[in-house]
Amino acid sequence: MEAVKKITLNKISKIILIAIVGTLLLTISAKIKIPFYPVPMTMQTFIVLFLGIVLGPKIGLLTVSLYLFEGIFGLPVFAGTPEKGIGIIYFTGPTMGYLIGFLAAVYLAGTFEYKKGIVINFLKLIFSVSLIYILGLIWLGILIGWEKPLFKLGAQPFLLAELFKILLLVFLTPSLLKLKKLIKIT
Repeated sequence: MEAVKKITLNKISKIILIAIVGTLLLTISAKIKIPFYPVPMTMQTFIVLFLGIVLGPKIGLLTVSLYLFEGIFGLPVFAGTPEKGIGIIYFTGPTMGYLIGFLAAVYLAGTFEYKKGIVINFLKLIFSVSLIYILGLIWLGILIGWEKPLFKLGAQPFLLAELFKILLLVFLTPSLLKLKKLIKIT
């Protein structure tokens, strides 16, 4: 019985450590702006999909949930914080739908199996990242009105950057799968 408790405690400790490291990656990826056309990009969606591939749906979802809770409770982890506010006020602003979309995307990306098919892996990641934009645009429509050019405002400027990030992930997938095996939680 003592051995079972020790194994469980070790497993829980490892999961918590992995989730904290994941939230650090998300925070760093939110803060660094990379010059890109037509708008600067962050690597947040890249890290969300990366976490899904490497951690799987459950621990990936836990990690992104922890990240969102950190931001909701006032830690300056989101892309526009602290300059544009912090906490629940920032969270419920224009980016809330995208942030909630991170949950759907990490879970979906984590459920897929990534085999050697580059095109199939590309489509899986496109579908996963699309959830971020679908939920983001829905919230944006609720917030600013459906008569506004939502796609032009909330998705179009980022499409080229998303394509770049997904292509990068597709080519990194074999290495990411090795990393997944290395940190496997059993």
